[in-house]
Amino acid sequence: MFKSNADISHVLGEFKLENRLFRYSSFVPRLYNYCKSLGFEPGKIMPSRAFCSDESQGYPIILISKHFGTFPFNHGVVGGVVATDRHGPHAEHGKDMVIINASHVGYDPELKEFGVYRRMCTEHNEMSDSCGKVGNVVEWYTEEYKFAINNIHIHHKNDEMLLVIDNQLLDMDRKEGLFIHVDKLIKSDNDEIKPVHSYSTSKSFRLHDGLVDYFKGSKDGQVIGDGLKPEYFYFKREIKGDIEGQSHIENNLLRVMPWIVSNESPLLVAAMINTQVEFDRTFRTIAKEKGYRGKRVVYIAGLNIDISPQEGQTFPLTKFVPWAAFVQSADGHQFTLEQDELYQILAQQSDENPDKINMDEAIRIMESVKEVKIF
Repeated sequence: MFKSNADISHVLGEFKLENRLFRYSSFVPRLYNYCKSLGFEPGKIMPSRAFCSDESQGYPIILISKHFGTFPFNHGVVGGVVATDRHGPHAEHGKDMVIINASHVGYDPELKEFGVYRRMCTEHNEMSDSCGKVGNVVEWYTEEYKFAINNIHIHHKNDEMLLVIDNQLLDMDRKEGLFIHVDKLIKSDNDEIKPVHSYSTSKSFRLHDGLVDYFKGSKDGQVIGDGLKPEYFYFKREIKGDIEGQSHIENNLLRVMPWIVSNESPLLVAAMINTQVEFDRTFRTIAKEKGYRGKRVVYIAGLNIDISPQEGQTFPLTKFVPWAAFVQSADGHQFTLEQDELYQILAQQSDENPDKINMDEAIRIMESVKEVKIF
């Protein structure tokens, strides 16, 4: 599904994409039928969505409205972050509660590339980052990473392999930037790391013994490139912003940013990680929310993959990848569903919904009823 120059299984855990996707037109009725199987009452279910504000998320919202019979409550802010301070107001709007939370990533089937989306309302149907918010967050780190991989060089001297490292990357007193784990890249001399030679803008060091075989055969002066694996560096950044505010996503991703920027599909990995972090953060706030007590609640988190519209298509062919769910019964019993179990439960549900509304007919009725005078 996506490639990486590093093992990120310990970062993404059990999050699977392949054989875990539903078309949104199939996912939403399956979710509705699962809720009914739990005792949710048709016509009394108040859905809520915590999606990004991107226009590509409109199609899922339309389908939620169609199958649940009402327009969903807005539970999210840009980037697919859950606004947990909206639990109380949401609880007041229905008898049974459903919350769908999803980060999103674009996909272009022609380029076979994640992280981009064709904007049909632009002059020439231009492609842009998707999610744009996540792309904006990742950009600074990507530039730092590009500088690092192009300013660490392999150097051969007297049959010894050296690393020539830019002085900026050796300045450990910086407040922010990419910082290398020198003990993993450089050979120490009696537990002390000493340069072999000092240049005007860089210094050379003996390569760590554990990396000699990896770089064997490299050319003199060759940049380290993807040999700078994510376990060899980390980032520092002064992030300003409150929880669920402007910098929320950046806080979610900072710890694993080396694995994001070194991946061939960075926005896909970032969206997957953000989905995991948001579910882990949010489900406890739902479990503790007084407004949800005595109510049936299903909170499901996953990934929206927005496949760019092609010629003649108005909306994206959006797919949903479920990650996890939190379920609460009216008597207060609570449990979580992990990805495999959640996928199987949804797959077992019918994708036919006899309770779905006819959107065109509903709009026609609203247009034809006698006007109500306000003043």
